[in-house]
Amino acid sequence: MTVIEDQQSDLGAEFTEVGGRSIPAHYGRADRAHRAVRNVVGVTEMPYGVVVVTGEDRVEYVDNVVSNRVPTADGEGAYALLLDPQGGVEFDMYVYNAGDRLLLFVPPGEAGGLAEEWREKVFIQDVEIETATDGFGVFGVHGPQATEKIASVLNGSGTPEGHLSFVRGRMADVGVTVIRTDAPTGEEGYEVVCTTGTVETETGVERPNAEVVYETLLTRGLNATPFGRRTWESLTLEAGTPLFESELAGRIPNVLGLRNAVDFEKGCFVGQEVVSRVENRGQPSRRLVGLRTNDRPEPGAAVFDGDEAVGEVTRAIESPSRGEPLAFAVVEFAVGGDDAPVLTVRVDGEESLASVERLPFVDGSDRSARVPEY
Repeated sequence: MTVIEDQQSDLGAEFTEVGGRSIPAHYGRADRAHRAVRNVVGVTEMPYGVVVVTGEDRVEYVDNVVSNRVPTADGEGAYALLLDPQGGVEFDMYVYNAGDRLLLFVPPGEAGGLAEEWREKVFIQDVEIETATDGFGVFGVHGPQATEKIASVLNGSGTPEGHLSFVRGRMADVGVTVIRTDAPTGEEGYEVVCTTGTVETETGVERPNAEVVYETLLTRGLNATPFGRRTWESLTLEAGTPLFESELAGRIPNVLGLRNAVDFEKGCFVGQEVVSRVENRGQPSRRLVGLRTNDRPEPGAAVFDGDEAVGEVTRAIESPSRGEPLAFAVVEFAVGGDDAPVLTVRVDGEESLASVERLPFVDGSDRSARVPEY
């Protein structure tokens, strides 16, 4: 369940379930919220699973099993993948070095299983791995005025400058950590992290930290618009950001063009050999592309070049920014080149015209680090 259920309900939230956790799907006007984020700033609850890794060998342990370099300096983060033996993505995650511990933000519902699996693989190393999802509230702040929004309510520190770096400060007497995101919505973005304890307010009333922080982000300083999962999905697709549930799970990083998630010079980790072989051959057999379509297809819809099936749709939206259907699809690598054919997708049993389009679909105030690169 959301850490601020009553507040979300009071705002008119309709709920959906992601990874076993109930979070707002929308607040009645998802398209309107989308445009508010694109034009000003919005706030959303991020339903991460959280894993905490401590002990003297924490950095070495995590670095040995994920696809990217784990940062060694307090205040720095990295985007990384956990790969299976075939090189497919088991999880994507953000890894933050918080001094005496690493904080891992993983897909909703996956923290418990990941922590249990890793604990079973610890032998002589000084490492402790715990699930801490219920101990944190995380709120995303996105939009071209996100920096101004954070600056208007953060005390004790300036806003972090580098992507995936963070600072510590206070919001309305609640201690928070503020992370500069890697722009998954294509806009300037931050995540505000607090513990799920309580704080005594100016009126002497004890209130949950998460409620105070969320209220502060919405109403103090520069006002912000609340938005839910439906808007998150439309913003990220327009920005060219593949998501775990729809694009990443089970696929090889090279197919997804996730250059920011893999350090090819690292030592071996599970799945690295497969990923390196694909990299050394020059290109994968398939790739992730953006499609502009006449009609909105469903996930799994086949993509055709003439009578030949050349791929499938992973996610599609009616774009609020462009006023037309847009989609992600995984297709054969050559599809969408300089001599791009006219494609079709299957919608309600009928063929609908489609064409490959450069990503991102929408240029915002920042560029997503996950835009596919080949």
